[in-house]
Amino acid sequence: MNTQFFLTIGGQSLAGERGTFKVLNPATEEVVAECPFASPEQVDQAVKTAEEAFNSWQYSSDETRVAALNAIADKFEVHAEELAEFITLEQGKPLDLARFEVGGAIAWTRYTASLEIPVEVVEDSDVRRAELHRKPLGVVGSITPWNWPLMIAIWHVMPALRTGNTVVVKPSSMTPFNTLRMVELMNEVLPAGVINVVTGEGGIGSRMVKHEGIRKIVFTGSTPTGQTIMRSAADNLKRLTLELGGNDAGIVLPDADIDTLAPAIFQTAFINMGQTCAALKRLYVHDSQYDALVEKLAEQARAQKVGSGMTPGVNFGPVQNRDQFDLVAELVEDARQNGASVVTGGERVGDKGYFYAPTIVADITDGTRLVDEEQFGPALPVVRYSDVEDAIRRANDNPNGLGGSVWGSDIEQAKAVASRLECGTVWINNHSEVLPHCPFGGAKMSGIGTEFGTDGLLEYTQVQLLNISKG
Repeated sequence: MNTQFFLTIGGQSLAGERGTFKVLNPATEEVVAECPFASPEQVDQAVKTAEEAFNSWQYSSDETRVAALNAIADKFEVHAEELAEFITLEQGKPLDLARFEVGGAIAWTRYTASLEIPVEVVEDSDVRRAELHRKPLGVVGSITPWNWPLMIAIWHVMPALRTGNTVVVKPSSMTPFNTLRMVELMNEVLPAGVINVVTGEGGIGSRMVKHEGIRKIVFTGSTPTGQTIMRSAADNLKRLTLELGGNDAGIVLPDADIDTLAPAIFQTAFINMGQTCAALKRLYVHDSQYDALVEKLAEQARAQKVGSGMTPGVNFGPVQNRDQFDLVAELVEDARQNGASVVTGGERVGDKGYFYAPTIVADITDGTRLVDEEQFGPALPVVRYSDVEDAIRRANDNPNGLGGSVWGSDIEQAKAVASRLECGTVWINNHSEVLPHCPFGGAKMSGIGTEFGTDGLLEYTQVQLLNISKG
């Protein structure tokens, strides 16, 4: 596997002007490779070359863009195993899950290529014809997180390109290599400067956010960082799409078939070792089924094989980094100190790597940090309730509003409860599922803007009304 990496700016492979930094494998705590460390001046260079490329790319035909995205998907398919291995080595997830991520990235790319940019006829009368057209914004800045590093980069980049924008992308410094390779492959298809990548910390992201040449920022990450981006973007009225923190609640209704639903509840809470923005983060269960469901979830947790994602048979990898590992351990220990029962897990696995046993915590309630805060890791608090109205109130009593779920046999009753949850997406008898054709976004402090589908695509455009007088 390649262990030498470069920035891509204007179609050229460049070393970082501030040297390199080390990227660790979370399963071994050993160095995967050195990553180029860009300078602020290289951010400026990337934006300038993207602006130059925009001068022609904005006028490219729909057919050209569709063909380009499909050709990119073809490239990803050829290099799918390579991309998956990069993801596992730097992010930690099991290789099969990394392959799923690459497959999702390919499917999302092809779906985005299939979307049409609508022209709306507002009026067509004897007096005038008014048409609402959609035009690209310019240079889009993409700042991506470490949990689904390739998939989320695709979510940001592909609609930008489909609508005629050019892009500068900055991946997380914890998982940069798959994005560096992604951009290399894309540059084998796209004109130079249409997609560029810079890596590093120490002001690289803030340089992008404040840059006058970037017309939109797309960011997936924490709410505090999103708030900082929003403040900084005000100076030149940048467009923003912010997908921020979530503390998704699930409510299990008294009529739920817990034998059938327990595996799905577990999987949607612990997908990617719980490191998913829209994972189920706190579960409210009725008195009548509480003890039984807690034990079923614990059985699921004990059945996981924890280890390095490159080891065959492993289905549960490490937490991605030391800080996140420490936070999960801290929240579980706080719950334990406050009287909660750690039914299974609640401890480190092994003495090397950031492995934390899948953890089910019972006899816990709101007001405990593990319930109130987003753990973003492999620990699920299960909260008892006796009245559905109270469960709805408690589920909504949180500043976040990304997703939520209702689990039950009576779908009409579940829909009635779901309609009262204050979040951008509500699932019934499921959670965490995002789809390329279904708009997705957060309520309250979980972000602004929409991703996916035509609604998400149009967030990369500005409207222009064409008013044709017939007088």
